[in-house]
Amino acid sequence: MIEINLLPGKKKKAAGGPGFQLSMPDFRGIMAQIKDPWLVAAVVAWVIVGGGGAALFVTGRARLAAAEIRLENVKTEKRRFDVVIAQKRQAEKIRDSLVAEINVIRQIDADRYTWPHVLDQVTKALPPYTWITRIGTGGAVVPGAGGQPTPASDSLGQTTVQVTIDGRTVDIQAYTTFLRQLAASPWFTDVNPASSQTVIEADRPVTAFNVTVRYRVADSVYIRTVPLVQAVR
Repeated sequence: MIEINLLPGKKKKAAGGPGFQLSMPDFRGIMAQIKDPWLVAAVVAWVIVGGGGAALFVTGRARLAAAEIRLENVKTEKRRFDVVIAQKRQAEKIRDSLVAEINVIRQIDADRYTWPHVLDQVTKALPPYTWITRIGTGGAVVPGAGGQPTPASDSLGQTTVQVTIDGRTVDIQAYTTFLRQLAASPWFTDVNPASSQTVIEADRPVTAFNVTVRYRVADSVYIRTVPLVQAVR
């Protein structure tokens, strides 16, 4: 059949082919139909707000996911450090216990070996032609049980004992040497010559002297320990 178009200017649209066709809406026509500018502004504002909200939502979700990953990593590190801190605190408790026991042992040893150290240092400082007649504690410190002196403590917490030394010498220079060697001992401090006078002993004039010193526990560099060897049968 033949069809003739008698109306010029109008063309019949060609029939679409088979299949799905997507066509964009005619925005110009839509905008031409809208006469109210406030309505246009409201639509544009809603588009902007909607787009901004969607962008913020996507960005917030991404930041939340990253924060959750960091949180899990921090929790893992915290659990690991909790174990390390618990081990460190346990080690500190053991250390404090050992330090307390060592301090008690040091105090016991310092009080136990007071007189052996005093006698040893006085013997080492004693020059020739000089002898000791008496060694005792001063008036400020009273003897304890078994003749042991009752120790005191100085400002640093070190054990101190006041000791008086009576002796004789036939040479006044030996007396000054004795004082100098006592002052050089790391176990003695506050060496003071109390008195000295000439007396007759065995029909000979000798110098009788009295010296007061203060005994203290020497630094650890001056203390030597030796093993105790005992035969066991």
